[in-house]
Amino acid sequence: MTQGRSLTVHCPAPEEARLVAEPAPLAPGQAQIWFARLDEMRGRIPEYSALLDEEEQQRADRFRFPIDRERYIIGHGMLRMLLSRYTGIDPIEIRTDRGKHGKPFLPDRSIHFNLSDTKDAVLIAFALDDEIGADLETISRTVDHEAVAEHYFTRREVEWINASDDRKRRFLELWTRKEAVLKASGVGIMDDLRVLEVHDSCNTMRIMHEAFVADAAQEYVVKTWRLGGEHVVSLAGVRELGVEFVGNLEP
Repeated sequence: MTQGRSLTVHCPAPEEARLVAEPAPLAPGQAQIWFARLDEMRGRIPEYSALLDEEEQQRADRFRFPIDRERYIIGHGMLRMLLSRYTGIDPIEIRTDRGKHGKPFLPDRSIHFNLSDTKDAVLIAFALDDEIGADLETISRTVDHEAVAEHYFTRREVEWINASDDRKRRFLELWTRKEAVLKASGVGIMDDLRVLEVHDSCNTMRIMHEAFVADAAQEYVVKTWRLGGEHVVSLAGVRELGVEFVGNLEP
């Protein structure tokens, strides 16, 4: 039985994200987050679909609803195009592998990435040398945030949500922080999200989940942004990274 250990998660106050059309070259200590709305990318679905490998094509075909299939193709096509941009590898030749908990990575390369999508948009984060996790949520999505918060958040987090004039946005800020930390650790999914506390500027907790104890870093910095009026984004890393948001994909 695991003995557990401490974990510290630093959570600066949310900021407003500003999209740039053309990013600077990616450098160590920095992250770039690419954001695209599905309705702006549907015209590229045939191009992106042709880039997917056999396994990705099969996964795309298994989606029951067209919107979910489109979101998958756009996200994974974008990922191939952007990995090609960063590495110089032809997008159709990109070959990723998976960690022990399923997190994709690019073998023998220093670039790390994480893909997140929501009902109307896709986001992909990249960093050099730093393991990262990113999560994107849509403000307008239908969710019983009060019931979910009672199940997945600590008492202090629920109180912090209830003290807000915009409870749903605050709920999503906390939710994306938790998801970003789990993705950065490589664990990805954990039954009890109450083991993570992310409402304060500095949160120290004791973790017991065996995989999380083994694979999580000792500390994370989780930055959160409000992207326009409709989206919330969080990025987790083992240190504070300079972040640039990119809102234009080359044709």
